[in-house]
Amino acid sequence: MRGTLIFAGSSCPALTGKICENLGMAPADAELTQFSNGETSVRILTSVREKDVFVVQSGSPKINDTIMELLIMISACKGGSANKITAVLPYFPYSRQSKKKSHRGAITARMLANLLGVAGVKHVITVDLHASQMQGFFKCPVDNLHAEPLIARWIRHNVPNWKDAVVVSKNAGGTKRVTSLADALKLNFGMVTTDKKRGTNMTASMIMNHLDDIERQPFLESIDNQVRNNSSGLENGNGAADSGRPRPRTVTDSQGSPRRANGPPLRTSNNPRAPPTRTQTSLSQHSAIDELDESDLDGPEYNDQRANDVTHGRLVQGHIVPDDFPSPTTSAADASVTEEDPMTMSHASSFFAPQPHALGGSGDAASSDEEDEILKNPKIEHMITLVGDVKNRTVFIVDDMIDKPGSWIAAAETVRKRGFAKKVYCIATHAVFGADCLEQMQACDCIDAIVVTNSYPIPEHKARNASKLVVLDLSFLLAEAIRRNHYGESMSPLFLHNGD
Repeated sequence: MRGTLIFAGSSCPALTGKICENLGMAPADAELTQFSNGETSVRILTSVREKDVFVVQSGSPKINDTIMELLIMISACKGGSANKITAVLPYFPYSRQSKKKSHRGAITARMLANLLGVAGVKHVITVDLHASQMQGFFKCPVDNLHAEPLIARWIRHNVPNWKDAVVVSKNAGGTKRVTSLADALKLNFGMVTTDKKRGTNMTASMIMNHLDDIERQPFLESIDNQVRNNSSGLENGNGAADSGRPRPRTVTDSQGSPRRANGPPLRTSNNPRAPPTRTQTSLSQHSAIDELDESDLDGPEYNDQRANDVTHGRLVQGHIVPDDFPSPTTSAADASVTEEDPMTMSHASSFFAPQPHALGGSGDAASSDEEDEILKNPKIEHMITLVGDVKNRTVFIVDDMIDKPGSWIAAAETVRKRGFAKKVYCIATHAVFGADCLEQMQACDCIDAIVVTNSYPIPEHKARNASKLVVLDLSFLLAEAIRRNHYGESMSPLFLHNGD
């Protein structure tokens, strides 16, 4: 492409080389070095005056150095009088910090967007943002491409009997992404959720027993009691008037009409219109019952047919355990104190309080690091729930990135050991693979394949030792996005699913 230069950052030179190869050009020359104290130095070795410049930089284990290098490269191109600078970020750094997780937290993704704007970026191309609303952080246009068409094409060509498969989300926050892929492939979808299982607490049990003693009358029973009170008041009105009891208070019945709580009605039996009053009350009872019957007939007929699609399991230290496995929460509860003190009562009251989310936000605010730390806690037992029928079917567990292995392994064991799935594919766009994540997923017997893209650089020695790893190439998608951006063409065809 004439008048275009593509610079490669230090995080993904291989991906940049494939992009340039698809476009029939070579990467532009730039010198990237570091001083002895860790400062980044960038020197552009070719003219960028009035050129359309694309800087390709993704995440890396040294993420902060990568970001600083990107900002300096953009600033150097801006100082060289480039016509337009586009940042190509296959993986957007700090994308998981797109909202406050505490009252004194920082929205780091917005800060990075501001830094890119100050450096001189005029356009951003990225793939599968962790939260699509992050596009609003930028003051320049953002093309958030999707790897879903590429993943769907791979599934159709490489997974046998994929039409009978089920797409499963490993948490509630990823259901939108899962349903999108399920709709594209016309498949059923399911969900795995994890809840903390609490041990037996004496104070909490007493509170629950106290709440159970509270009488709760059904709607029809309350109507019947009101009618019975009105009828007894009409029949015994004179006797109640002659007695020396104090005047009862006035309340309203189910129709909003005034009546007396435990005494004669407002109209005495000497009033000739008293009998019609009881008749109207009786008619109101029958009309209310008929109305409820008609509403029941008009609504859908419910049964317990769908109950078979919900499967529960016990999760201890991130793994599925048998039902007779000793519970760590139960053993901890046996050693609990019996005396009630303010701290114990406060702890018991928290039994009924919902788990807090990020400033009242959605439940997907917790990062994979926090989720894995909770799952690995040996003192806490979790109840994991599988919603959906996966028996003797292939399961695709889908999310936007793979960082920690705990939630992936727990979901895979659930669908295999509890749902009796046939094969399990773990699919994600960004292969972050922190610490020994890839090694643990490779060693898991319940996972048959790990499908990712090359948006995030994977060390070669890890890729060679992982026989289950399948890496999809994003270079064609990014090369076409760069070409369309340069010539001002529409990006819409890149979001379409081809039927091949």
